[in-house]
Amino acid sequence: MSFGTIKLNDGNELPAIAFGTGSVWKDKEVTEFVEQAIESGYSHIDTAAVYHTEKDVGNAIKESGLDRQSLYITSKYDGGDIPSAIRDSLDNLGLKQLDLYLIHTPFFVPNQDFESAWKEFEKIKEDGLARSIGVSNFTVENLQKIVKTAKILPAVNQIQFHPYNLPQYKETLEYCAKHGIVIEAYSSLAPITRFPGGPVDAPVAKAAQRLGATPTQVLLAWVRAKGAVIVTTSSKKEHLEEYLAVADLGDYFPSQKPITRTKPRRE
Repeated sequence: MSFGTIKLNDGNELPAIAFGTGSVWKDKEVTEFVEQAIESGYSHIDTAAVYHTEKDVGNAIKESGLDRQSLYITSKYDGGDIPSAIRDSLDNLGLKQLDLYLIHTPFFVPNQDFESAWKEFEKIKEDGLARSIGVSNFTVENLQKIVKTAKILPAVNQIQFHPYNLPQYKETLEYCAKHGIVIEAYSSLAPITRFPGGPVDAPVAKAAQRLGATPTQVLLAWVRAKGAVIVTTSSKKEHLEEYLAVADLGDYFPSQKPITRTKPRRE
């Protein structure tokens, strides 16, 4: 079974799992690992200007020999003049168009003028430089400033998302659902990698034993059950395959309702 795609509020579709080139990869040579991810079955590659991995992603795209439509490429704006920033990213990637372009964090918005920055992003979409536009690490307050005047709503909000910060993001999740904004989740394995020994360890281990899965797969299945796109990474092919196999394991959490995206609404 494939992870499939999620339909965005602009009508485009987003692959439901992505290989990320940030985090441990920042400022490192990642071409071979992106190639490995593509060979393993990942069609969605996530990068950003601040990661300094765009050129490596571009090299991997070229080396893959795949046609452009076979891959979904996300990059992110990390400050400076917005029109120049996306053109630099496109040049680094060797592409004419991104599938998704995000404002990486509210911090990078010039003068915290969210409305003006979003108008620049809308022009990026209108000019065909990105098929979809969105944000990352945005709070409800940040999103409200955009939605208030937006002609095109953000398609995505990429956030750090795992069981331990679910209460913290409850309001954000509800707001995004109301406006048809898809959640992308990164650092979802934090309960294993950063906070071992916490209260979710026991139920995760129990679910893994019952289902013949790994704790990693249980956590990713939890994210998937919440309706979020998974952004993950690894240097090891066996781990990449482990993540993809989550799609074959069914719904670990049938009693938990996923994030329900309604028809986009404005304030």
